[in-house]
Amino acid sequence: MSRNNELPEEEAQAIDLTPMLDVVFIMLIFFIVTATFIKETGIEVTRPEATTGIEKPDAAILIAVNANNEIWIDNQMVDPRGVRAQIERLQAENPRGTVVIQADNNANMNVVVGVTESARELGIPSVAISTEKK
Repeated sequence: MSRNNELPEEEAQAIDLTPMLDVVFIMLIFFIVTATFIKETGIEVTRPEATTGIEKPDAAILIAVNANNEIWIDNQMVDPRGVRAQIERLQAENPRGTVVIQADNNANMNVVVGVTESARELGIPSVAISTEKK
């Protein structure tokens, strides 16, 4: 008979972890949904300095042109002939996003202008050149 008395006492002392796990999973889902992911071009460039500039918060398409005139989009080097197709793909993912070109100080301006023209041909209204604040 003493065994029957111990069983309810053990059940009363047990801690139910189910509500705590539910809260943890809800918090995890919340942070995953609300997190903003930083897009990067794939390389670091030495941007030109400027005293004036306007910040573009909705920059969705980042393009880098390094000192060797290589074009980088989404951590991949892109052939100059394929820039337009890459921009078109990224624009389909985010139609309201703007294009920001991170051009190196020593990059050839013809390459930068070519990238800018590719974006303009697709009808992207806002194309900007990234600068370093002086």
